[in-house]
Amino acid sequence: MSRIRDIANLFSANTSAATDSEVTAAISAHNSSTTTVHGISDTAALATSTSVASDIASHNTTANGHVKRGNTASRPASPTNGDVYMNTQLGYPEFYNGSGWLPIGVAPTAPTAVVATNSGSGRAYNDGQASVAFTAGTVPGSTYTVTSNPGSYYNTGSSSPILVTGLQSNTSYTFTATASSVYGTSSASSASSAITATTVPQAPSITSVTGGNAQVSVAFSANATGGSSITGYTVTSSPGNITASGASSPITVTGLTNGTAYTFTATSTNANGTSAASAASNSVTPSSAISVDFLIVAGGAGGGRGRGGGGGAGGLRSSVSGTGGGGVTESSLQLLPGSQYTVNVGGGGAYATSTGEKGSNGVNSSIVLSGSSIKSSTGGGGGGSGGTIDGANGGCGGGGRQNSNSSGGSGTENEGFAGGGGPNGNGAGGGGGAGSAGQTAQNNTSPLQLGGVGGNGVSVSITGSSVTYAGGGAGGGEDGRVASGGSGGGGSTNSNGTDNLGGGGGGANTDAGNPGSGGSGVVILRSAQAASSTTGSPIYTTSGGNHIYKFNNTGSITF
Repeated sequence: MSRIRDIANLFSANTSAATDSEVTAAISAHNSSTTTVHGISDTAALATSTSVASDIASHNTTANGHVKRGNTASRPASPTNGDVYMNTQLGYPEFYNGSGWLPIGVAPTAPTAVVATNSGSGRAYNDGQASVAFTAGTVPGSTYTVTSNPGSYYNTGSSSPILVTGLQSNTSYTFTATASSVYGTSSASSASSAITATTVPQAPSITSVTGGNAQVSVAFSANATGGSSITGYTVTSSPGNITASGASSPITVTGLTNGTAYTFTATSTNANGTSAASAASNSVTPSSAISVDFLIVAGGAGGGRGRGGGGGAGGLRSSVSGTGGGGVTESSLQLLPGSQYTVNVGGGGAYATSTGEKGSNGVNSSIVLSGSSIKSSTGGGGGGSGGTIDGANGGCGGGGRQNSNSSGGSGTENEGFAGGGGPNGNGAGGGGGAGSAGQTAQNNTSPLQLGGVGGNGVSVSITGSSVTYAGGGAGGGEDGRVASGGSGGGGSTNSNGTDNLGGGGGGANTDAGNPGSGGSGVVILRSAQAASSTTGSPIYTTSGGNHIYKFNNTGSITF
């Protein structure tokens, strides 16, 4: 075909390429036996040429822009990142991102079969964890997000399961899942069934630490369980890291060194693990003995009948400076830590029921360890009766009977004083008190006589304020004359002594009248060290950094 031939004329309306002489000649020459393709002269053999087939196959690849097609199972077995495949089963094209086939141009569908499992082992309190498994929707996403209800705690991952953390302990949660890709985010799945998030427990709170002999007792309150039952507690010392464990409060830590100051922390444990340590306790120094101040007052005695003598007050012993019975102050008690001491509080003595008997003595008060008394006071002596029965000896002596110039009963050394005498007349002596002797009966308007005033008690400030204890009862007088009891609970004529002060009962001023009964005693202990346990419901107060236990009834105490 001529190069200068007008190509426009060739394809003009008047010219047909099929009949153009130069075109037909060129085609004939190209199809001649001398023309070859890949060295093949027979054009009919092109379709069966292996060389041509190989070139075609190598050219028809995804990398060269050719898209393969088929169902899901027919995807290329060894795809390359960026390969494209038309999934005729799902109805959309996919591309391979290096880890999986992702749909092109289609938003993912919501995951299904969402299942949550609590994963509390080792998790800190209020940092629970759930493992949430799910099945991808019919159109999978490239990422998935799981969200809790309540709290909206969430986490994102590329596959199932996904861990969600920060859950609150002992709280019920459900979870939903969404799928996301570059084409959008699915709706939320149906909620999972509920799970309760559990963790290790919350740390206990130490409430007190009581020192002992090379040991301490650590009391604490348990806090939240973390959703799983607490199986035990552990207390640890500092210094030394000495530990002790138990199922409940308090826990005793042994093996400590006396004279060394310690603080303590506590942990609690459940099936998920052990809590963080509590805040450190106050500092406590174990000791081989605990110094304890004391006041021990025995029961007061009953008064006598028939112008009878007043009952003596209960004997009083004390370690508080300047206030001991009879003016004697004793040394503080040195009690053994961890030992239980029995505290006996003596009752008051009964009054005489006839002129042929004296009033009953009061009952001793005491502090006892393992059956042996380590400190006690003596019950007051009963008042004399009529003209023949003398006052009794006791912690404080009973008042003497009327007539015959009788003497009162004797008091106990370092506990109290004697009762007053009965002159040769119709009045009886007052009962002795812890602070002074009972008075001898006195003439009032001659020849009538007034019974003797009871001896005064002693003021003691062991509780932080001054209280007077152990006053003697008044003696009976003539023709209804009434005398006063001593300060500190002593009963006046015909009246009872005061309970828990150890006061003596007043004597009767007539044969027919009833005298008074003695008042019960009291035991008070004071220490800078708090008791680890008590029984008998003592009244507990504090003053000046001291712990004070007032026993109005028999009980026990352990430091």
